[in-house]
Amino acid sequence: MRRLVSCVLLLSSFALAPGCATYTQDLDRARSHYEANRFEQALALFRVLEHDMDSFSVPERAQYAYLRGMTDYRLADLAPQGTGVADPRKGYRDNARHWLGLAAAIEKQTPGGITSEQKGRLTETLADLNRDVYGGAEALPEGGAAPQPDAAPASPADASEPPAPTL
Repeated sequence: MRRLVSCVLLLSSFALAPGCATYTQDLDRARSHYEANRFEQALALFRVLEHDMDSFSVPERAQYAYLRGMTDYRLADLAPQGTGVADPRKGYRDNARHWLGLAAAIEKQTPGGITSEQKGRLTETLADLNRDVYGGAEALPEGGAAPQPDAAPASPADASEPPAPTL
């Protein structure tokens, strides 16, 4: 009887072993969809995998976040233009910024999950997405530098106003 139980346990462990690799396999499938420009299929897999991110190794988490962000970024270019809150491009770009920011944070904390080519693309794409939130160079003064908080007022009209009270 003990021998039968041990055989059943051994066989069941062999049957369950391939199940451990499914998250990685799904990530690889999503990556191949992304690389083949099948972004909708890639996004569908990424959304399914999102709840199981904790099952990935740290480098796989960085890859997941990078690929998920880049997929959303690519879909933003392909989505039809909407208006206001109903603009799907804005939703994709917001999600892309979230996932690429997460990928950058993971890579900063634990380097090695993203290739150098991907890091370059990540930096450029994140800079583009950050302009949506923080604005671009057009918001800076002519010199291109941000105004200094301790700088003297630019015009005499500004000098006549009393300073704001501080607490």
